[in-house]
This record gives sequence, C-alpha cells and structure tokens, in this order.
Amino acid sequence: MILSDRDLMLRILAGDIVIDPLSDPDKQIQPASIDLRLSSEFVVYRLSDIACMDALDPESIQKNTATVVVPDGQPFVLHPGEFVLGSTAEWVKVPTDLVARVEGRSSIGRLAVVVHATAGFIDPGFEGRITLELSNLGRLAVKLYPGMRISQIVFQTMSSPAERPYGPARGSKYFGQSKPEPSRLGRSDLE
Repeated sequence: MILSDRDLMLRILAGDIVIDPLSDPDKQIQPASIDLRLSSEFVVYRLSDIACMDALDPESIQKNTATVVVPDGQPFVLHPGEFVLGSTAEWVKVPTDLVARVEGRSSIGRLAVVVHATAGFIDPGFEGRITLELSNLGRLAVKLYPGMRISQIVFQTMSSPAERPYGPARGSKYFGQSKPEPSRLGRSDLE
C-alpha cells in the first residue's frame, strides 16, 4: 500500500520518515509522494584512453570519474546521451517497515531527462542522500539547477518490518552517503 499525503505527514511528524531539509512541505508533499530537490554535486564520467571501465576494479572507476560542484545559481548542463550521477539535496531515512521508490517528476521527464537507470528502489533502513542516475535521452542539452525539484519518493508499507534492514550491520555499501557515489561493486572492504 502506498502512503498518502496524510500518512506521509504523520510519519514525518513522528520522526519515522526523515526528509531533511523539507524546505517547503506544502509544495513538496504531493498526494502520494514527496518531491526531492537536486544537490549541487555531480559525478561525471571522463572519456579516456582505455576501452572500458572494469566494474570490479575500483581504480578503473576512480580514474574515469570526476566530481563537479556547481556554484550557487549556476546550472549543470546535461548533454544529449550523457550519463552523470547527482544526488538529492535532502537526507532521507526510510523506516524498517517501509520501502521507497524514487521516480522522476513528470516535468523533468518531458525534457527527456530520466533520474534513474535501474536503482530506483530504496531499502528499508536506508539513510543518506539518494544518488540519482541522470541521463538525457533527448537531442538537446538541458540545464539542471541545484535546488530544483527533480524527483519524487514514494513510500510503501511492507507485510512486516525488515528483520535485517539496510545499514552498517549488513555492510551496506551506500548507507550514510552524503554525495553522489560511483559504483562500489569491486570494493572488497564493502562486500
């Protein structure tokens, strides 16, 4: 069952769901979701001399990514066919009896921008800023502004609270992330 605006507000007030900061609840809390804003930090993939990145080689990923911080009031330009990582400006905490999904807002989709390639599912117990997998599927570059409402999070109830929620006890790779994080697939210290 998807939580309604009424239930979302009750869970936020109880401290079960954390969206911090929730700058404008009247605008951000939708009938069945909460709009999340874009942060100012992005991870871009560099074109390089190598033929490909090795998903299991952390050095390969590190060598082929760079972090870009957009100054206040300036846009990040997402070019056609480009893929970058961004993140939400809000810190999100999902209680152990709920799961969440992050989806793009309709207004962003109508610009041919998608906010996740595959990782729209947020586990019970997750805490941190949500990494967004931003792609421009269109033929024109699109300016994205830090602070703009770019995605929405939908919360659903589970049959019972998770017995082993996402978090440090499980060795969860992205728990507590505060910025966009490249893949940690090959990090042995996290597997």
